[in-house]
Amino acid sequence: MSMLNHPDPLTREIARGYAGGGFLMDNGEGLEWYSSTRRALVPLGEALHIPRSLRKHLSRFEVRINADFPGVLAGCMAREETWISPELAGIYLHLNETGLLHSFETWRGGQLAGGVLGLALGGAFVGETMFHAVTHASKVALVRLSQHLTRRGYSFLDAQMQNPHLEQFGTYEITPAEYAGLLRPALGQDVEFEALEEQPAFEQRFQIQDSAG
Repeated sequence: MSMLNHPDPLTREIARGYAGGGFLMDNGEGLEWYSSTRRALVPLGEALHIPRSLRKHLSRFEVRINADFPGVLAGCMAREETWISPELAGIYLHLNETGLLHSFETWRGGQLAGGVLGLALGGAFVGETMFHAVTHASKVALVRLSQHLTRRGYSFLDAQMQNPHLEQFGTYEITPAEYAGLLRPALGQDVEFEALEEQPAFEQRFQIQDSAG
């Protein structure tokens, strides 16, 4: 079932808003729709640049999906400045229940270490925010998410806005017109987000190179 036609009115409304290129934020003046003049995309598959200093940490975290969505949400909100208001947090919890919004999590020692929140909309994954409670946990979550989306057949991983943290992974910017051209066919894809699979071969090659180097 397409999220654009979801029976839940709120889920359907928000899915259609994101399908139109918008995203929700609360910058202190209430919940509003925003857009960007440049959209940041995180590369998928082998196009993703994994810093050498991070590769040794990939196997040190377990990956889970939606195992502790409220915990990831709380971690993302626990900052001095956040655009996730209580109202938006409530919407996020609702969207997780209806299957539009997911948490892609890293765990260590049985404890939540970090994660990414984002919307799965056809073959597009729109990352909303991320956090870490353990060093490298959010970076590993982003790498693992890119790999996971590749295996599931997604078209792209949208990070919305560029920043130095994302640049190190080869994240690049495109225009709204280019974004719309990618989003349109992605919305028609029938892919499943939640199933986890074995780690991809290219990550195994990185581990072999590191152990040999």
